[in-house]
Amino acid sequence: MTLGNLTGISAISAARTRSISAENPTGEPGQGGRRTEGTGARAARDLGQGWKVSPSIEIGAGETVTLADIAGSGAITHIWLTTHRNHWRQLVLRAHWDGDEAPAIEAPVGDFFCSGWGRFAQVNSLPVAVNPNGGFNCYWEMPFRSQARLTLENTHDEPVIVYFQVDYWLGDVAEESAYLHAQWRRSNPLPSKTTHVLLDGVEGPGHYVGTYIAWGVNSSGWWGEGEVKFYLDDDEEFPTICGTGTEDYFGGAWNFDLGVERGGYAEFSTPYLGMPQVIRPDGLYASQQRFGMYRFHLPDPIRFSSKLRADVQALGWRSGGRYLPLQDDIASTAFFYSSRTSTNRPEAPTHDVMEIC
Repeated sequence: MTLGNLTGISAISAARTRSISAENPTGEPGQGGRRTEGTGARAARDLGQGWKVSPSIEIGAGETVTLADIAGSGAITHIWLTTHRNHWRQLVLRAHWDGDEAPAIEAPVGDFFCSGWGRFAQVNSLPVAVNPNGGFNCYWEMPFRSQARLTLENTHDEPVIVYFQVDYWLGDVAEESAYLHAQWRRSNPLPSKTTHVLLDGVEGPGHYVGTYIAWGVNSSGWWGEGEVKFYLDDDEEFPTICGTGTEDYFGGAWNFDLGVERGGYAEFSTPYLGMPQVIRPDGLYASQQRFGMYRFHLPDPIRFSSKLRADVQALGWRSGGRYLPLQDDIASTAFFYSSRTSTNRPEAPTHDVMEIC
């Protein structure tokens, strides 16, 4: 991967850049700004065609719309999207590669962009940037060889307005390029003395490149003592990769805690890892702590040949220096590349399962 590396940016390429939005829904050359109807038609009524007539789309209740349907070979390089924060957990983003009816990406919009709690928090990572006030950006490389199709499903019972842009290039794709996948799972609450599954039975070859978790704490005390484990290929009961604690996996230490005199938990956001969101109890209805954390394995991808399984424990402390298994609300989005256009995945997210509570 060359994310964050400017080497080669000066090279001339035979690839052709294209962009899809509500102003150019096909991405074809010279077709942007031609719309005469759209969500901005009334505002542009004195100006006419070419003056922001169609800046967004409306998705009806229960409707699925196609954001982009691209024929040929190439790669999506950037997605920008925004909608009201109330809808971040009501819209499901899906990506299908090369005509596969099964999605490789299937996740709530907010979680895909590291914003699982429906509240804005600045994210400054390399593959995902979230900017004021809810500007979602991703720079994951998403290659395809014959077709790329992106859709949005509105699981809400009311229409939703969405602004978006999908930037991509058309051209030859390297033989070794794999397909981007993203899978979302939620344990709410996590059953007693079990682990939260990040991935299960994913087929390769491929490499794991990122984790985002929206973690809701359902008890008092420290909540992140659990280990993150990756079971590679022929691993069964015991994993090849076993971390030392949840905050350690996300790049922090000692409970993320700076001490009461320095504010306790400290939000942070860096190119590869961060905890950009800490939602603190307000003394009234928001009684529980909630956290949003990411780790992107860009310089350190976890490579597997045939299968991959991953999970995280939820552990706190009880008296006598003993671990306390927790039953927290854990929603995870796992990002990985696979040579397959689709692989084992959980059931599709539904409105009831995604609901923030």
